[in-house]
Amino acid sequence: MKRFFRTKSRDHMLADLNGGEHQMHRALDAWHLTLLGIGAVIGAGIFVLTGHAAASCAGPAISLSFVLSGVACAFAGLCYAEFASMMPAAGSAYTYAYATLGELFAWIIGWDLILEYLFGASAVAVGWSGYVVSFLRDFGLALPASLAAAPFAYDPGVGLHLTGAIVNFPAIFIVALMTALLVVGIRASANVNNVIVIVKVAVILLFIGFGARFIHRANWTPFIPANTGEFGVFGWTGILRGSAVVFFAYIGFDAVSTAAQEARNPQRDMPIGILASLAVCAVLYVAVSLVLTGIVSYTALSVPDPIAVGINAAGESLRWLRPVVKAGAIAGLSSVIMVLLMGQPRIFYSMSKDGLLPPRFCAVHPRFKTPYVTTLVTGCVAMVIAGLFPIGVLGELVSIGALLAFAMVCAGVLVLRKTRPEYPRPFRTPWVPVVPILGIVLCGVQMAALPRDTWVRLLVWMAIGLVIYGTYGHRHSRLHGKTVNSER
Repeated sequence: MKRFFRTKSRDHMLADLNGGEHQMHRALDAWHLTLLGIGAVIGAGIFVLTGHAAASCAGPAISLSFVLSGVACAFAGLCYAEFASMMPAAGSAYTYAYATLGELFAWIIGWDLILEYLFGASAVAVGWSGYVVSFLRDFGLALPASLAAAPFAYDPGVGLHLTGAIVNFPAIFIVALMTALLVVGIRASANVNNVIVIVKVAVILLFIGFGARFIHRANWTPFIPANTGEFGVFGWTGILRGSAVVFFAYIGFDAVSTAAQEARNPQRDMPIGILASLAVCAVLYVAVSLVLTGIVSYTALSVPDPIAVGINAAGESLRWLRPVVKAGAIAGLSSVIMVLLMGQPRIFYSMSKDGLLPPRFCAVHPRFKTPYVTTLVTGCVAMVIAGLFPIGVLGELVSIGALLAFAMVCAGVLVLRKTRPEYPRPFRTPWVPVVPILGIVLCGVQMAALPRDTWVRLLVWMAIGLVIYGTYGHRHSRLHGKTVNSER
């Protein structure tokens, strides 16, 4: 049993970063990493899920749901920052778990992160498709419904069923485009992301600034609608359920940690990138949710494009802002897809270097210095998922996967402080053990608030992953031979 909990030392990890044919190019500074985080976070959550969560869970108090999720992410972000400064390797929470909780837990997190990054990119691509269809329709260009919607839909009472559509072609297109960009190079991808981030933050600030003049205080009354008698449907339990739903909106700040091996000064720049991006996004989310529910009654926001609905409700005086908001949403969702598609290959890369996946998964392009094999694999799988499935099913899977990973990173800080107190920590999580424990508790509570079906899908996914680990990963681990020889 000890073999399943063998850990990889920090020295071993740092040795893997130096030289070799699999070395990636260090091209990112604190500014790039901060914008990378903002690019990953501001997207489907604020442009798509805000209205749904307000209409079905929390009402105007959806702003409190954003605060609750933001606090949970802040605790997790502080823990991520300590690990990222101490172990600047690609792999994010997977790498941290390998150093603290052991190989089995590292595999579980690595497999779990596929839900966050690969499925997350697919879910955001579906949202991107919806905004593109709406944007083109404003100019008299209508895409056939059969080529712009998922052929499968999910209803709790019916289950998975056919919609009559063929494939969501726009969703496939954007995933293919971002995959190609990521193969070309991390610096080029980061520069494109920087431009997109500036555009979408400007659009959000325009919405907040101009929309604030059209707030009707009556739309905020009652601020916390009375609970209907069902858990998670308004009231304080609705705020909790809403925080779990909009947690999807914060997913991505941890993608900064997957780029640690491409940061120029990771010990300094990684904590800045993680915490600064999270702080900026939290403030913007709360402001947007307050303005949106002030302009429009929360009962009218269960739509795919709630921000556009808010602009429409403001009247003709803001008509000029409608195409700007939709274009900003399209740009924003594009950068989220790119950053999530960037994160997943680097986790595969780390798992492959450790022997848990085939060696081909850590191949780096000789010219572009990017993990091109895993980037292409991730892109192809994401295209299939985005083209076939709806955003609702994908979004819930992404949220529960991220919450589990965040909780385990918080636990890892507690473990490593006890087992390896001598490790240098350029950034130290403050108020340990309070911060990690609160991070674990808040993530666990939000996981508990998600629907039962989401838990079932998570358990099935984890069972598949454990079978792969037992039949391949455990036997081919680079630590396996060392463990066997030491036992002899």
